[in-house]
Amino acid sequence: MAYRVGKAGLAGLAMIFAAALISAARAQEEDAEPTPLSMVIFGSMEAGPTKAFLSVGMKRAIGGGLSDSGFRLFVKAGGAQEQTRRHRPHGVTYKSEAQALLGYEWRIGSSFLALYAGSDTETEQRVEAFGPSFTATRYGARVQADLWIVPAPGMVVQANAYLSSLNGRLWARVAPGWQLPAGFYVGPEFEAYGDRNYRKYRLGLHLTGLRFLGLDWRLSGGLQQSSDRPSAYYGTLGLHWQR
Repeated sequence: MAYRVGKAGLAGLAMIFAAALISAARAQEEDAEPTPLSMVIFGSMEAGPTKAFLSVGMKRAIGGGLSDSGFRLFVKAGGAQEQTRRHRPHGVTYKSEAQALLGYEWRIGSSFLALYAGSDTETEQRVEAFGPSFTATRYGARVQADLWIVPAPGMVVQANAYLSSLNGRLWARVAPGWQLPAGFYVGPEFEAYGDRNYRKYRLGLHLTGLRFLGLDWRLSGGLQQSSDRPSAYYGTLGLHWQR
């Protein structure tokens, strides 16, 4: 069944998810006996003039803690609402996706490299202004890499990428950052996405490592250019909680 929710619904889900994380983080802070961190719960929301996207997921260490090298389980689910066509009548497309990946993470101090492989699933429903709706579900395989490097004190480099057999999808993001006295990192970000029929590029600015209400937040925004639409602005809100 397609993930049918409007922009207001996506925003509401994001607020509920954030509230749940905040409540759990506060409960952990009140615990007198801290335990080794073994899981990261994360979420993100993206907004643009023609699309809204919300995702939630987790990364869990298998047989150890996150501070050590070892196997990891990565699961993620998301939903999107976007315009089907550039010109009127636009129509609406709803999409839901899910990934279940298994991988290994190598850690050296505060730096790590993780490689994953697993399943990739997407359900799409197009609602036309005139005519019948169209629904399809696709299944594929996905490989993913996540890199976090601290090359020098006060500097960090983030790099993420995945390749999916669903329509030949390829995505990558690189974001170096420099630490400010307030403790968070700021810097440029570059993101690229492509499949057999579509291309998208983003160039923006990110703030990573904002600490608020017991959670780590990331804010980013900038300009995007796609193969089927003129240039437009985008914004992303991300958060994660380690436990």
